[in-house]
Amino acid sequence: MIPYLGGLIFVMVLYLIAWPVPIDPVAWQPLPAPQLEGQYAINDYLAAVEIIGKDEGIGPEDVDVDDEGRIYGAYLDGTIIRFSANGENLGVFANTEGRPLGLDFDTAGNLIIADAKKGLLSADKNGTIRVLATEIDGTPFGFTDDVDIGPDGMIYFSDASEKFGVHDYRADLFEHRPHGKILSYDPASENLTLLLDGLYFANGVAVDPNGQFLLFNETYDYSVSKYWLQGPKSGTREKIFTNTPGFPDGISTGSKGIFWIAMYTPRNADADALSPKPFLKKIVFRLPLFMQPAPVRHGFVLGIDENGSVIHNLQDPDPESYSPITSVEEENGVLYLGSLNYPGLARIMRPK
Repeated sequence: MIPYLGGLIFVMVLYLIAWPVPIDPVAWQPLPAPQLEGQYAINDYLAAVEIIGKDEGIGPEDVDVDDEGRIYGAYLDGTIIRFSANGENLGVFANTEGRPLGLDFDTAGNLIIADAKKGLLSADKNGTIRVLATEIDGTPFGFTDDVDIGPDGMIYFSDASEKFGVHDYRADLFEHRPHGKILSYDPASENLTLLLDGLYFANGVAVDPNGQFLLFNETYDYSVSKYWLQGPKSGTREKIFTNTPGFPDGISTGSKGIFWIAMYTPRNADADALSPKPFLKKIVFRLPLFMQPAPVRHGFVLGIDENGSVIHNLQDPDPESYSPITSVEEENGVLYLGSLNYPGLARIMRPK
């Protein structure tokens, strides 16, 4: 019995240290995570959310509202479901047959879609899908993630990772190499432009109402950056919010100079501890998922100004909270929330 046990242990150890993995991790030392106190103090503001379309679909990653007040959610199965202003399910508006992650309406009423599998898409008022872009300079998009449209009609979007697709987003966290991009698409000329690359999981994108700049999140860098579109700093980038207290996912433009950030989950001490240890990251990556660092259920939204100062801190730490929150969209004083895997959308009044 003992020889068999010894052999089993040997095989397990060999697996943990030598089994091939798709990641080539590098060391990274994040700053100590901010405590959830002071400007990040735990509260229950989001406990009062109203759920829309409960159990009528899984994972509405993003949400948007049209000019008639109808609500759209981008679901895990590729469908985009439309709801009335009072929350009644109006049926499937469109189906990308992929994984829609970002939504934004253009001035003509077309719904522009960032789909992780299909690229940058457009759905007309009848829900008919048209492909806008799937690659740049011969390189396919790996993980089309979020989209926002500027006041001039220019479409800005993120490609979270050119190496790892939507089902392998955890691999990008473990590897911690800069595979992300921010791009623009001109619907008039159909020209694509690479604005930035070398980003650590480029996620949410939000254009300032005047078109002067855009903000974007790097989820695995715990940061928010400003990229100037106009003026003397045009084409340059500066970080305005670093060492975020959670994993910044979606970002959107709100009223009164606020940009809303959806925090997927608060910072994870185990994940941060692994960051500077590439060899150990490979070992942990080989473990079953239940033994790896995991997000906690914690509703978390921050509102910042254009300089990165925190103005609003909205939370719900309840394990049964509406979470993880991946998007926040403000419309007529209401915040609409989306989630990677919650079975429904949510909304709540904007704080004063």
